Amino acid sequence: MLEALAAASDPLSVSELGDAIGVDQPRASRLVQQGVEMGLVRREADPADARRTRIALTDQGRSLVRGFRGERRDTITTALNGFTDAERAEFARLITKFAEAWPR
Repeated sequence: MLEALAAASDPLSVSELGDAIGVDQPRASRLVQQGVEMGLVRREADPADARRTRIALTDQGRSLVRGFRGERRDTITTALNGFTDAERAEFARLITKFAEAWPR
C-alpha cells in the first residue's frame, strides 16, 4: 500500500488504492485504517468531490518507503556483485521482458 501511494503522482481514493494493490475496497479500507493508526497515511478531502476522501503518505510513511527502497537497492547490489558484465546485461534484458509481459 505504501509503495503504491509513493508511486502515485497524487493521493489516491480507497478504490484507486485497492486497484493499485490488487485488493477489494473493504480490504483497502482496512489497510488504510491500519495505516492511519500507525501514522503512515492520512485521509484528506478530495478537492473535486467533498464526499470522497483521498489517501496520502505522511512524512513518516514516506520515510519508511525510502528505507524499504534503500534496503532493496543494497540487497540487489549485493546479489549482482557476483555477475559478470555480460550476465548483468542478460539479466536486465530478461527482467525487462518479464516486466513488460506482466498482466496489468
